Amino acid sequence: MSLFRFYGALACLLPAAVVAKPIAYQGGTAVMGEYGAGTMQEFQGFYAPSYRWSAGGGYLRLDAADGSFSREISYARGNLLLKRWNLPRAQANVFAWGGIGAASSSDFEGSKTAWNAGGQADYETLRFYSSLRSDWQYAHQAYVHRIDTAQLGWAPYAHDWDRLATWFVLQGRTYTGGLYDGLESAALIRLFKNGQWGAAWVEAGITQDGHLQSMFMFNF
Repeated sequence: MSLFRFYGALACLLPAAVVAKPIAYQGGTAVMGEYGAGTMQEFQGFYAPSYRWSAGGGYLRLDAADGSFSREISYARGNLLLKRWNLPRAQANVFAWGGIGAASSSDFEGSKTAWNAGGQADYETLRFYSSLRSDWQYAHQAYVHRIDTAQLGWAPYAHDWDRLATWFVLQGRTYTGGLYDGLESAALIRLFKNGQWGAAWVEAGITQDGHLQSMFMFNF
């Protein structure tokens, strides 16, 4: 097994290896989706020729909580691993990304060039993880949105490679550009399982407004 494959396998043992990470391991494909009732829906797919970068695309729909507008954005994006720390019983990562696409919206006509940039920092062990993520969406003279997300997770037991992992997660998220006022918090349950063909992760819960919040990710 190569060194890169070894660290990829180690990452799959750790909880945040499938917490919206755009790069799973060298030669891997990541498919991710998120549904936030009334606010945000997103689907992404990325392929990683190297453990340091991946490329792909996605679709994002944003809906203002007050119903004043909705946006649909399709984009191509590149992701870069800026730094990784492989510690004896933990891992930490810093990622950055950027992309370009096209956006349509209920509050302007036609299609506009859409830009996307962001970053993520995370730290995880077999029992604890934390992550901070910021995603910026922009179209000239049309909109500017930033979505900031923080997550803290705790596992009641440390899982083995082939054992189902269970996590309890608290999430806080803020939006700019008229999408949502204040802090949107959510309580989530996450299930993660490695298998012969890759890793699967699903998560679901509710926000403080009683709305469904769910996410999934598959690495193969």
